[in-house]
Amino acid sequence: MAVLWAAGIGAATSLIGGIFGASEADKQNQAAQANYEEQKRAAQAAADVQNEYNKRAFEVEKQNYYNFRQYEWDTAVRSWQYNQSIQDFNYLQAIKQFGKSVENTRDQLTYNNIAMQQAYEGEQVALNEIMNETVFAGQGALVDQLQAEGQAALRQAGGSRAKGLQSTIASMGRNAAIMDASLSSSVEQMRRNVRDINLRKYGSDISAQASMMIQPEAAPDLMQPTPAPERIFIEPMKVMPGMVSAPVQQSVFAPLISGIGSAAASVASVDWSKNTYNSPLGDRYSSSASRQYQYSPSGAERAGPFL
Repeated sequence: MAVLWAAGIGAATSLIGGIFGASEADKQNQAAQANYEEQKRAAQAAADVQNEYNKRAFEVEKQNYYNFRQYEWDTAVRSWQYNQSIQDFNYLQAIKQFGKSVENTRDQLTYNNIAMQQAYEGEQVALNEIMNETVFAGQGALVDQLQAEGQAALRQAGGSRAKGLQSTIASMGRNAAIMDASLSSSVEQMRRNVRDINLRKYGSDISAQASMMIQPEAAPDLMQPTPAPERIFIEPMKVMPGMVSAPVQQSVFAPLISGIGSAAASVASVDWSKNTYNSPLGDRYSSSASRQYQYSPSGAERAGPFL
């Protein structure tokens, strides 16, 4: 009876150990699975955060690009308009300068004409004075001749008178010839002076016209700005959750099967012919170091050392 009791204890111990091992294995499997699920959720959350940041950064990058592109375009348009206004202003200034240059040239030409007329008048006045002097000189010579003839007529008679008249006439003729020659020379000098006046006036006109500005021409309009090619954007690649290795699941049935096997071995280890029991749990319960249970023929138990 004690043998059966010992075998039952050993089988129960093995079975309880198997059940406990199976329970521990199941707990460890559940903890590993929970940790695995938590790691997957953390990896997914990290991937979601990274993807959200990448999306926001991509949108900000595009917005910054379009803002800067618009700024560059507005700046180019303002610069073109400013440069075009400067070019138009310079052209208007050149037109004004040309108009002033034309006005100055006209004034110079007018001045040259006035100076020429005054020079003509001066030459004419000088010639008139010479002519008047010649006329006055001729009239004076004639009066002198008449007076000389009268005096000669009073003093002389006959041949002497005739010779005196001839001498007086000859003297008057020489004087007239001298005055004519002087007048002709003065007229010729006046003509040379007039030609010189015309030549100087012509040179002054050429100089005035040469100094006049060339009429300016409007420059072609500045080339209008053109927008640069638009940038092509590539959306960021979606970040996938980091790989999380699945936990290695412990067998729940192995401890149970082992416990059942140990319990069966305990029962099977009973030597029914000798009424002895060798514990399958090891030296603590078996063979020479274990206690053996024997039954006496009278039914009294005899036990060796058990513990």
